[in-house]
Amino acid sequence: MNVLPAFPTDVSARPHRLTGPGFAAIAIGIGFNIPYALLTMNFDYPGVLRRPASEALALFAAGGPALIATWYGFAVAAIALIPIAIALAITPRRLATRPALAIGAAIAGALSGLVQAIGLLRWVFAVPMLAQARLAADADPLAGRAATLVHEVLNLWGGVAIGEHLGQILLALFVGQLALLQHDEARPLQAGIGLTTAGALLVGSLEGPALALGAAVPAFTSATIAGFLGLTLWLLLTGWRHRDG
Repeated sequence: MNVLPAFPTDVSARPHRLTGPGFAAIAIGIGFNIPYALLTMNFDYPGVLRRPASEALALFAAGGPALIATWYGFAVAAIALIPIAIALAITPRRLATRPALAIGAAIAGALSGLVQAIGLLRWVFAVPMLAQARLAADADPLAGRAATLVHEVLNLWGGVAIGEHLGQILLALFVGQLALLQHDEARPLQAGIGLTTAGALLVGSLEGPALALGAAVPAFTSATIAGFLGLTLWLLLTGWRHRDG
């Protein structure tokens, strides 16, 4: 006896209504680009991540409180992904038909938001002190060299390893699994963009291991940029067509 609730295969036939999770997906699809754009204009982001530590710290010190606030806003956008990913992935229909994909997408999205926020928050709570120590390098050369070294370690561990590499892999898993669900729900446009986005993010995540091996591969950087552009479009479409059922 089949005890599962009956759901229509083609959800596109149902009347459209913008849901709370859908609105949130649209908001974060637009919102995370705001601090990103500000950092690009005011802090040479993401190029600054590959600059020598002394240059990056000098630029950071020149940015002042406004730059710290921008980084905090970027981290908040990552934290906001946690509940939004869960709400987008887990619906009654998906739990009934493809529970593994739904739960897997929710877990991957939530973890991605968490680890990316951890990486980004170093710019709010740790880097300001390092930038000030670097500014005082003339009076205390030892402190200046220590600040440079600590920044390099934080950038490689908190930034490249946790925020970029691990965070990007988890983000790709979230988008990819949700795109597979969208494919099952007869949403080929969202599914196609989502799977392409997930692939680009996975390719871009290889930049971290390449840097660890001493190789600079511009194609990985380009893939990351393409992946996040695709993510913006996918979030907007996913939010617009999301259904709670």
